[in-house]
Amino acid sequence: MAKRHRASVGLLVAALPLLLAGAPPHAMPPARIFIASDSTAQDYRPDKYPLSGWGSMLRCAVGPEVTVVNRAIGGRSTKSFMAEGRLDAIAQDLKPGDTLLIQFGHNDANQAKPERYTPIPDYEANLKHFIAVARAAKARPVLLTPVTRRAFKDGHVVPSFPTYSDAARRVAKQEHVPLIDLAALSEHWIDGIGLDGSRIYYLHYAKGEGLPGYTEAVDDDTHFSELGARRIADLIADALAKTHLPIARHILKDRPALARTTPAGGPSCAS
Repeated sequence: MAKRHRASVGLLVAALPLLLAGAPPHAMPPARIFIASDSTAQDYRPDKYPLSGWGSMLRCAVGPEVTVVNRAIGGRSTKSFMAEGRLDAIAQDLKPGDTLLIQFGHNDANQAKPERYTPIPDYEANLKHFIAVARAAKARPVLLTPVTRRAFKDGHVVPSFPTYSDAARRVAKQEHVPLIDLAALSEHWIDGIGLDGSRIYYLHYAKGEGLPGYTEAVDDDTHFSELGARRIADLIADALAKTHLPIARHILKDRPALARTTPAGGPSCAS
């Protein structure tokens, strides 16, 4: 009987590689990315097109098992986002294993609007509060430095919010959280393609071009066109994939929708 048992075990072990080879691949477990940010990341209605946010396009960088919950909203700083209860709403929805992307700075720096303006010490304290909220929910916080504006001087990009970028870097180091240095990444990208080449990635349209969001001419070097939002999302996806976070394995290696050279007319993930 013992010999027969050993023989059966031996046959099963020998057959195991063949059984595994024929087994269907395991589906990736579901994952969620929350975004707390401003107008540069926001989802927009079709009637605002071609105005686009990188948060919308980030959906084209992840597998179908990932849900991107984009809570970015225009005109908000860390201060006003918290004051309006938007961080509290995220706190109620976060679950263990979620990822929270935190990108502010554009509106924090706006001294003309006191409801938005956030001095650097307060900005750092606010970022730490965002991090604490994520950690309390056993979610993974990720800080992003503020994305660049299209501002050139002597042929090179001028850093848009350097003191706020430095503050985010300090907080990331102090709190031991991953940092996506989107300021540096986007500055390097825009600087490389130059003043003229970068124009199509922001909102520069003449009157009468038939775009639903703009019946008049627009020259906006802060907000992104569809193609610009796709490129920024690609930079963020690439940086996320290089982290050691669980979400990194959900980032697609090939992201053709984010490399489009012609607009799709909206946040489509078709390549």
